[in-house]
Amino acid sequence: MTRSSFHPRLRIAQVAPLFESVPPKLYGGTERVVSYLTEDLVRQGHAVTLFASGDSVTAAELIAICDRALRLDPARPDAFALHALMLERVCRHASSFDVIHFHTDGLHLPVARRCPRVCSVTTLHGRLDTPGLAALYREFSEQPLVSISNAQRGPIASANWLATVYHGLPLQIHTATETPGQYLAFLGRIAPEKGIERAIEIARRSDIPLKIAAKIDRSDQEYFETEVACLIDGSLIDFIGEITEVEKTRFLGDAIALLFPIDWPEPFGLTMIEAMACGTPVIGFRRGSVPEIIDDGVTGFIVDDLDAAVDCVARARGLSRKRCREKFEQRFQVAQMSQGYCDVYELALQQTRPVS
Repeated sequence: MTRSSFHPRLRIAQVAPLFESVPPKLYGGTERVVSYLTEDLVRQGHAVTLFASGDSVTAAELIAICDRALRLDPARPDAFALHALMLERVCRHASSFDVIHFHTDGLHLPVARRCPRVCSVTTLHGRLDTPGLAALYREFSEQPLVSISNAQRGPIASANWLATVYHGLPLQIHTATETPGQYLAFLGRIAPEKGIERAIEIARRSDIPLKIAAKIDRSDQEYFETEVACLIDGSLIDFIGEITEVEKTRFLGDAIALLFPIDWPEPFGLTMIEAMACGTPVIGFRRGSVPEIIDDGVTGFIVDDLDAAVDCVARARGLSRKRCREKFEQRFQVAQMSQGYCDVYELALQQTRPVS
């Protein structure tokens, strides 16, 4: 996609969380999406500045807040201190931008309110049903928000939503595998809400190996050791650990299906479209964004319980992997995501111009 005349060349700031580099070395959904968006906006000809950790790699101008991403820094620096420092630097440079695009949850909202002459938009990447968030977004009801799925909006439906923009991946980042492999895949993060125990149960009842490529946060280490480790036998259930972006193509492409047995209101679920890009169908539980992302019976199956999930494992072999890839290309390319955000920037600028 080339930049259309409707969208002039903009000076855009992308403000990323500091927990992972942009793009992440291993796991990291939000920072990966910020990377894809940033690079495509640069490709279109926009002048983009990225506020992120110093180990980020980008064609944009990088303003590094810390030398290393926080999660992989053995020094364990204070996350609040560094994010506060980043927001101060964003404010310092604010007049240099046409649009400031925040990806830092609600941390920056008091800062954005005090810069009313600078256009800003916020993409919310997390769940919004946590106690206290509704009060926060009522207070900052003037701040323009972007959702990553329609389902995500539910807990704060009356907030100032400008649009829903689905995540997108570069076309060339994965290639599709034509024939299914011999195992089921679980990709993401070890946590109760991600449904790893359900995934293991589905694999056992199907008598099909499960390969688990996932990170374990410090906060979930005890859960892994007490509830999950005992279920991993290294044969039917195999734990691989975190994998790189390059390794995902083969890991997902060689699977019969990606299991996505979540037990929380998933805002998007990047692994679902990564699987589709590899030609691999997804078996996902009907929570959060899943019904918006999966085309039931085409790119996978939407299920309500374990029995249905087990039944769909056998059916997944019969789905067209070529069709999975085609659906990915139709709906979840990075060019579509960046076009959606350019539309959001134009809308936000129209709302800001009368003030300035």
